[in-house]
Amino acid sequence: MTSTAALQWFRDMLFAAVVAASPAVLSVVIVGLIMAILQAATQVNDQAVAFGPKAIAVIVALSLGGAFTLETAADFTSSAIRAIADVTPR
Repeated sequence: MTSTAALQWFRDMLFAAVVAASPAVLSVVIVGLIMAILQAATQVNDQAVAFGPKAIAVIVALSLGGAFTLETAADFTSSAIRAIADVTPR
């Protein structure tokens, strides 16, 4: 395996991880922004107030996007396993 191929696999792995985590991360960012605006408007500066909605957002995002996340991880894993035959010496 050349260093170029190893770097390509590393890039593919990072891309798959980012894509798989995106539903949960995006939902937390959106809910966090909304909660920050609400806390600034009401002058309630307690971090515990925003935890509940963020936790619920992650649960909903993983429930709705779980199949997408699993499919992304499974596609990368299957392509990595298929590529093992090309890496091993014959």
